[in-house]
Amino acid sequence: MATHSLDKGLARQSLKIHVFGHSGADPEGIAHAVGGLTGSSANDLCDLAIFAVHAGQGIDADTIALWEALSESMVPRLIAVTGIEDPDADFDDAVLIANRVFDQSVTPFLVLHDDSGIPCALIDLASLFIRDYTTTPAIIAESEAEHKTLVAEFRTEYLEQIEVAGEDGFPAGMLFPAIPVWLEKGIGVDIIEMYIKKLLLQQLPTLG
Repeated sequence: MATHSLDKGLARQSLKIHVFGHSGADPEGIAHAVGGLTGSSANDLCDLAIFAVHAGQGIDADTIALWEALSESMVPRLIAVTGIEDPDADFDDAVLIANRVFDQSVTPFLVLHDDSGIPCALIDLASLFIRDYTTTPAIIAESEAEHKTLVAEFRTEYLEQIEVAGEDGFPAGMLFPAIPVWLEKGIGVDIIEMYIKKLLLQQLPTLG
């Protein structure tokens, strides 16, 4: 498994990160990658709840119930869509399901595939830069014109959602990013780290 820059010890000490989800979505792997703990109860207070959802397996009733329970306390939530490497799974379809059974989510990054159909990169809908995970660490580069055209409608929708929610939408528990993840290749883990760091920076005045 690829290594990442986040200090997991710091994340555990500063933020209570709980990862929920059916075992098939590998919540344990997500928790290990980001310095969190697997959770089974919404009664356990946390600063960030990550919901692991497998792109090809749907979302079970217990996970839906946990999401609804955490909605009442406005806990910041993020959806980690695993299984994107499965040829029978689809990130976009998983997001549509999450939108139906959780709340409306946003997709800051979309998956790009290589010539054989294997996920290899993510495109940032805000900047239109590409994160190429065929190397470690990922290479960030400007996208080509065809990529910009391909994601143009998705980008417009995403920017509109961000404008409505505001910059504090995610930490306020009102904006829910859905991130494609392939742990073995490191895809998406760095993106989850970015959101964790946002929460850490917001809490810095209270951490001292």
